[in-house]
Amino acid sequence: MKLGILGLPSVGKSTLFNAITKAGVQTANHPFSTIEPSVGIVVVPDARLEKLSKMYNPKKTTPTNIEFIDIAGLVSGSVKGGGLGNRFLAYIREVDAIIHTIRCFENENVIHVGNKIDPLSDIETINIELILTDIESLEKKIWNIKKLSRGGDSNIKAELMILEQVKENLEKDIPIRNMQLSREEQKIIKPLSLLTAKPIIYVVNISEKDIGKDIMDMTLVQKIISYAEKENSEVVVICAKIEEEIAQLDDEEKEIFLQELGIGQSGLARLIESSYKLLGLISFLTVGRDEVRAWTIKKGDKAPKAAAKIHTDFERGFIRAEIIPSAVLLELGSYSKAKEKGLVKLEGKEYIINDGDVVEFRFNV
Repeated sequence: MKLGILGLPSVGKSTLFNAITKAGVQTANHPFSTIEPSVGIVVVPDARLEKLSKMYNPKKTTPTNIEFIDIAGLVSGSVKGGGLGNRFLAYIREVDAIIHTIRCFENENVIHVGNKIDPLSDIETINIELILTDIESLEKKIWNIKKLSRGGDSNIKAELMILEQVKENLEKDIPIRNMQLSREEQKIIKPLSLLTAKPIIYVVNISEKDIGKDIMDMTLVQKIISYAEKENSEVVVICAKIEEEIAQLDDEEKEIFLQELGIGQSGLARLIESSYKLLGLISFLTVGRDEVRAWTIKKGDKAPKAAAKIHTDFERGFIRAEIIPSAVLLELGSYSKAKEKGLVKLEGKEYIINDGDVVEFRFNV
């Protein structure tokens, strides 16, 4: 999973990136301090994996991970070369979801490119740049298709009609993620990797003095939440500066610090949860003396498709899957006890994998 962190300059993107990756990327009090995108790999914390690893004591424990990309600040006119130019928009095409960082803190020492704190205006600025980029991409695609459609091919004409409709809605400032597209329409536009089709998590960067406050009392935050609800996007409220400090602590110190701040989870943990929810992802686990491992799949995937995550041969020659919920396995303490009690179920090709399932695939090729 790849997540791209973007926003206007000086909203705290690189500070957030530092906090979640401990990468020590440059942060600066001037626009465009991020020139080339930085990439960091973050392990997805999973208590089930840790407990199963202690139970099996394997040679190797392998968690899933997320790739975070810190993309340079966008400004009005980026698509036409404003700021550092539209080449940075290309990096967004590679990500599965966008983490749109929004500034909701006052600090006279940190310049805001718009000279005011107005999160909805900031969201609109970024949206317009992404919409204009998508319109440009569609115009090129439509022009190419029109050359092919002269022969009267009905399939090409149908594709052209869909692309023109999507472009028309974009010209009304409607992002693709807010359009009610059919599966067929989604299939047509997917290869274009259009930017406004990507799901969004709005990360609201608040000041240190606002930590622990009820978000219902934070007017600017409530505006963002209301906006996000209209497009079924996720919102995570954090203080990137504090999260950067938390990232430097060991696990025990981190737990104490979070309790003192009145925060149940770190911003990273909440961001990962929101990412999985937004993208409809879950994890299943495989166990053994050689390796205990977590695998990420789409919610609703059936056993053969999940097996393909391990190896395509597992899907091709799928026979059955032995399934036990990780909570049950951990409670009993061993796989053999679970089998004795009849709690390891044999499932076929139609079984839908559940989050936290411990799975052993049987296959023959």
